[in-house]
Amino acid sequence: MFQLDPRLAAVSTELAAWPLSRVLLMNDASYPWLILVPVRAGMRELIDLAVADRAVLLDEIVRACDILRAMVKPDKLNVAALGNVVAQLHVHVIARFATDAAWPRPVWGVKPPVPYTPAALADFQRRFAAAAR
Repeated sequence: MFQLDPRLAAVSTELAAWPLSRVLLMNDASYPWLILVPVRAGMRELIDLAVADRAVLLDEIVRACDILRAMVKPDKLNVAALGNVVAQLHVHVIARFATDAAWPRPVWGVKPPVPYTPAALADFQRRFAAAAR
């Protein structure tokens, strides 16, 4: 049975349930940052997914990129499935800007996360829902 890794749950808010993945928002207002987690038990690597699920995941990654592009107009979209800290298969989709604190480096470890305020989180959720239609 699928269970979201508690470490992902602790640092994110669920935005949507798509056909394959839960769509999470990383609780770091410094970067518009989605995490897609395929709802399949025991998945660690992309190659662990069934062929049909891989195709669905790719479509969902593209959808997440399209939504972030429409919402925030980034300079670049970073897509990564690392899993060094959390082994559960998940894909990061991060909107990047030439003006962000980490540019052009990866976002991890550059500065402590800046949690969303309740108002900023509600605004992101509203704009995400509108863009996802």
